[in-house]
Amino acid sequence: MNPSSARLGLVMLADRLAVAAIHRERVETFTIDAENPAAALRAELDARGLRTRTVAIGLARSAVTVKQIELPAIAGETDEMVRFELERHLPTTTDDPAFDYIPLPVEAEPDPTAMGGRRVLICAADRRLVDAALRVADEAKLRPVSITVAAHDLLTLVDPDRSERVAWLHRTGDTVDLLLLQGASLVFSRTFHAFDDATLVAETRRSLAGGRWRDCHAVWVSGDNAAAGSLVELGAPVTEPRWTARAQQRRGAATSLGGAQELALATAMGRGVRPLDLIPTTIKPRRLTHGEWLTAGALAATILLTLSALLLPGYMESRRLTRLNREIARIDPEVRAAERVVRDLDRKRQLLTTVDKIGSSAIRPLPLLRELTDIIPADAWLTYVAFDAKGVELTGQAGAASTLIPLLENSPRLERVEFASPVTRGRDREQFRIRASWESPGTEAVAAAPPPPAALAPPPPAVTSPAPSARPGGSRAGSADPIDELPTRGGLPGRAPR
Repeated sequence: MNPSSARLGLVMLADRLAVAAIHRERVETFTIDAENPAAALRAELDARGLRTRTVAIGLARSAVTVKQIELPAIAGETDEMVRFELERHLPTTTDDPAFDYIPLPVEAEPDPTAMGGRRVLICAADRRLVDAALRVADEAKLRPVSITVAAHDLLTLVDPDRSERVAWLHRTGDTVDLLLLQGASLVFSRTFHAFDDATLVAETRRSLAGGRWRDCHAVWVSGDNAAAGSLVELGAPVTEPRWTARAQQRRGAATSLGGAQELALATAMGRGVRPLDLIPTTIKPRRLTHGEWLTAGALAATILLTLSALLLPGYMESRRLTRLNREIARIDPEVRAAERVVRDLDRKRQLLTTVDKIGSSAIRPLPLLRELTDIIPADAWLTYVAFDAKGVELTGQAGAASTLIPLLENSPRLERVEFASPVTRGRDREQFRIRASWESPGTEAVAAAPPPPAALAPPPPAVTSPAPSARPGGSRAGSADPIDELPTRGGLPGRAPR
């Protein structure tokens, strides 16, 4: 239903229609007494500015049959058993009566220990009466949402004590609708005419017997001429019904409130699944019962728990990762600074290791060059000197190359001195290439480094630069490693001055 539309209750009495409309805090009650009630109802709604598309219809209690029946204690469809029992309880035989039923509470049964069948309260009406009510709603351009007994809807206005048995008498003119309540459950209902107090008390006693009651805890009186002092003879306190706060508010806001209008107000205030609803199944709105609501709630809770079980770990992990990211972001500058310090330390350590390696294990050519300057004759020239871990290779020119062998053999640093290639004779000098190994006792002093992974092949003869441009004693040693090769730019004359 649209929240801005009015809630409409329509009670079909014998000679008129009682109407109640509720729109927010506004309550309108009026009576329709016309030959064409549907048209008059539509005109009245339009005149009062009441916009509504639905209507709850209440039937007079005198137009329906309400009885307690006992079903056989056998397994089977309750609807079919109730339909079968209707033939014995309806005052007139109809082919397709409109009916509904509710189970009676255990407290309402006369003998709970008896091994009897199930007791239900049935409500049945002639199908023609229901069709007439539907026709009025259709002609008034309204969609019916329920067709109940108007007196039964009075239960929506009260908040009874669940442990009490209450006899409720509601008067509409001279007609009394009597309800027997076991807590919030309807046990029995009856209608009768009461023109005097004696008839009222007598009919009330008969109604208690019809509900299988001997007495009651309270008597409620409402409607027209609600004062009924004679009912104290029943032995129970006679009071006004225990209205709910909302019912009190609606009753106070009503424009006029007689017995019929009170029935219409109760019909309009009804919500959800109404007991003993006679509306045809084909047009009955789909409403969830209490059990279905419980099932739906359990299903929703299960889905919620399942989703929580699936999503909560991820959510907790996300929060944990967020905290970790914050901590990482907080200490990230310190970590980067520490990493820079570590990198600088590693770089300096590598540099120190390299310096130590160079200082401790590299070949030292200067002492040998100094010695060669002393022992090589004056007529000899060195054009190329190469050092490696195994020894030294000398390339140059001399007047007699063979005289260099014994001179080099006498060196404390060299041994196994020999020509690496045949001596070639030039115009006035001999071209030589001499190879010598390091002296074993002096190897550690001259070359302490371990031999390289692969022995270096003897380098090819170096190109000799013109001797006149060389500085005396300026020979330069060289090797395969750039740090070890010292090629001379000119010839080395015998002895270089110190």
